[in-house]
Amino acid sequence: MSARVAVAGGGLAGITAAITLAQAGAEVTLLEARPRLGGATCSFSRDGLVVDTGQHIFLGCCDAYRALLGTLGMTGHVTVQDRFDVTVLAPGGRSARLRRTALPGPLHMLPALARYRFLKMSERALVSRPALAMRGLDPADPALDTQRFGDWLAAHGQTGHARRVLWDLFTVSALNIAGDDASLGLATTVVQTGLLGKNNAADIGVPALPLGELHGDAGAAVLTRLGGTVALNTKVAAIEPLADADARYRVRLGRASGEASGELLADAVVLAVPHDKAAPLIPAQALPAGTVQAWSGLGASPIVNVHVIYDRKVTGLPFAAAVDSPVQWVFDRTEISGLASQQPGQQYLAISLSAADEYADVPAATLRERFVPALADLFPAAREASVTEFFVTRERRATFRQEPGCGALRPKPATRLPGLVLAGAWTDTGWPDTMESAVRSGLAAAAEVRRAVQSEPNAAAPNGGASTIGVRQ
Repeated sequence: MSARVAVAGGGLAGITAAITLAQAGAEVTLLEARPRLGGATCSFSRDGLVVDTGQHIFLGCCDAYRALLGTLGMTGHVTVQDRFDVTVLAPGGRSARLRRTALPGPLHMLPALARYRFLKMSERALVSRPALAMRGLDPADPALDTQRFGDWLAAHGQTGHARRVLWDLFTVSALNIAGDDASLGLATTVVQTGLLGKNNAADIGVPALPLGELHGDAGAAVLTRLGGTVALNTKVAAIEPLADADARYRVRLGRASGEASGELLADAVVLAVPHDKAAPLIPAQALPAGTVQAWSGLGASPIVNVHVIYDRKVTGLPFAAAVDSPVQWVFDRTEISGLASQQPGQQYLAISLSAADEYADVPAATLRERFVPALADLFPAAREASVTEFFVTRERRATFRQEPGCGALRPKPATRLPGLVLAGAWTDTGWPDTMESAVRSGLAAAAEVRRAVQSEPNAAAPNGGASTIGVRQ
């Protein structure tokens, strides 16, 4: 493949597309407006600690994401459970354990569900009803995209209590929306793939390195090794189709401060940014009338992370879920953040709050008043510990809003302009807005670029007059 490709957006979708195209022989320039790659999966330093923007995990069924880790040379820097195993906590020191067996799917979870103490006996007897019914659903059926998951569960015998203490454990974190409000189509994808498929599909993978190293730094190193260019602090200001035989597109560039910084000529462009950022950049003729305006209907759902550092160890769990508590999931970040070497004996816990609309704009002091006691209710040892540091990170537009109707708004990668391609977890990948979806979108975008370029025998060759004024690595 001989072509110049500009990839706008350095998240997982952009990294994947850029590396895949560079491996195919394209001359790739990856453009990122921020000072680092990784998008929603990056890290920053705070008082000597490495803080991830969110607590991202993956599952055994995330084949595309795991393949990307292999390409990045990072497979050895994640830990995957030998079996799905989650401790579920509740206030007052109560706990339960959901651990799969070696039975083939979907039988592998039945023993754990039969013993799950947070379900009433009557609820345990009915939990298989929706699971069996969901096996017969087609996630791609447009009719499923019009229904609420909570309504469907209720129609299949699931009480509000059962939905909160069981189904929400999986769907709220996966779909970043209140469980009852989720699109049935996307919820079906989560349950069918993660819980009803192969018995190892839901085994949880956890990074052993900060996300910035795992994705951003590794992605930049691989792309550079393949001959690509990484341009940080470089914002795409406009994408202009050309009638010039030398190039199909002019990509106008700017800096985060707003000043112009040159242009880039390209045979193809991958627009791998969130839908609200893509809308003003996509040329009007690239999509059917009204398409871009419809993207606003995808909306956004926030994720809030509450970070608490204690003067002593309060739990030995690497992570846990919670019910009957404002805490949803909590992760031990003592080692990965560097705290263990800086302040031996202390412990750093991070609470991940999905569907966090009610917390997105709440002051950190108010969140402290709520979540420090909530952690003490879950971890009795925290009652005797002192909080040495407390802070909050927020991703107000972490994902699109995965509610009924969202599926009809997600675009395919190809546009009406050959070589101009969309990527991102919000595009129509068939998966929820996750790391797996982002990687799949990057692969689909790369495949579409290759088709478009190979269909043009006279496409410009690399270095055929491209201008990279102001583009710096």
